[in-house]
Amino acid sequence: MPRYLMTVVEPSTGPGLAPGQLDQIMKDVDALHQEMQDAGVWVFGGGLHPPGTATTLRPRGDEVLLTDGPFVEGKEHVGGLSVIDVPDLDAALEWGRKLVRATTIPIEVRPFYDTAG
Repeated sequence: MPRYLMTVVEPSTGPGLAPGQLDQIMKDVDALHQEMQDAGVWVFGGGLHPPGTATTLRPRGDEVLLTDGPFVEGKEHVGGLSVIDVPDLDAALEWGRKLVRATTIPIEVRPFYDTAG
């Protein structure tokens, strides 16, 4: 079956979450991850630390340059990801809809290249 990446797209700026809101979101996400596992579509996934913890590596001639932080500053950043193995895009989008409801923020759904053939 095709695999799809569901990327959690978090805002980098703006008001924070209300007290207790993150706890509820995490409970909802954990419940959805369990539902994915029970359905047999879960491959792997997880949340990421804030963008400030990132290190970006760039080619520079024969060297590799390391810089602190994300590769680009933006209004959004990747906050987490889930990889699922489902029959088609429609199924992936349905799981994406559920993840939007659980996280309350945008989710990007993107297929992997088919590596079976």
